[in-house]
Amino acid sequence: MDIILSHKSALEYWRLQGNAKTTGFVIHRRKKPPASLPNPTAICEVAPPGLSYPIDLMVSSQTARRRSKIVRPRVYTGPTPDGCFISIGGGLPVSTPQFCFFQMAGELPLVKLIELGFELCGSYSISPAGEYSPGVESADKTLYGHPPLTSTKAIKSLITRLEGVNGQKKADRALRYIADGSASPMETIIIMLLTLPHKLGGYGLPMPELNRRIDSENAAKWGSRRYYYICDLFWPKANIAIEYDSDFYHAGADRMDSDSTKRLDLTTHDINVLTVTNRKLRNPAIIESIAKLIAKRLGIRLRYENPQFLEARRELRNLLL
Repeated sequence: MDIILSHKSALEYWRLQGNAKTTGFVIHRRKKPPASLPNPTAICEVAPPGLSYPIDLMVSSQTARRRSKIVRPRVYTGPTPDGCFISIGGGLPVSTPQFCFFQMAGELPLVKLIELGFELCGSYSISPAGEYSPGVESADKTLYGHPPLTSTKAIKSLITRLEGVNGQKKADRALRYIADGSASPMETIIIMLLTLPHKLGGYGLPMPELNRRIDSENAAKWGSRRYYYICDLFWPKANIAIEYDSDFYHAGADRMDSDSTKRLDLTTHDINVLTVTNRKLRNPAIIESIAKLIAKRLGIRLRYENPQFLEARRELRNLLL
């Protein structure tokens, strides 16, 4: 059947896949999307399970734009270089995670596009059933710990070959503020609050190293089984690490003791560990004090005297939190 799963439906598919490596699929090469679509009933028979309706399908002709409760045609007449599509079950072509990122540039505000980029280049996938809601981890359906669906390098490679296509500039701009390796939605939110430029409501700090491994020198002495630790966010020049403490996943005496040992061990490496909880994250004054401390350690002066910054910060927080 000559159809291509795209846009939001492609994103839903990849979020449902979660831990499936894209290298396990067959690259699908084609010159352009189909000019027409088959019967909607036939489409339902081949569509991957779990997708919401209407399903986004790429077409190359305006005459195929008629939508229904089942299908939402998305017209695209731009180039389709290698890396745009992958064949999944039954040979069905679907937009790759990097092409999906480009397609969503026309659907999302810049800040939400950046947030999506962190997810696609990270080791988590938000449930297609709904956006991640900070502070309600008990109902969180996010998938954690899987290989990244794509990378900033792969996205950049594709975007470069789409120069001049509508949405390319926005996607390229968003990519400037994305890094590989975020392990959770909350890590992404903290990174964005601290590193996005002032005009987008952030504090403009340098991008930290994400999930940096720090070897332990005290494991044997303390009888610990942990010979290394993973810091959520780490600025090596400032020797500052940020750890996010979930109210849900970090409960319990054993986990609290483990976290305490980790912070103590990191302190012996002269690493200042800052803990961010959901309550702290929702307090702008606390996040600002953290930004100032990191900036001071890095020898950076925060310059956000522009009165428009407060409004931009408010808007950023509303979008993320």
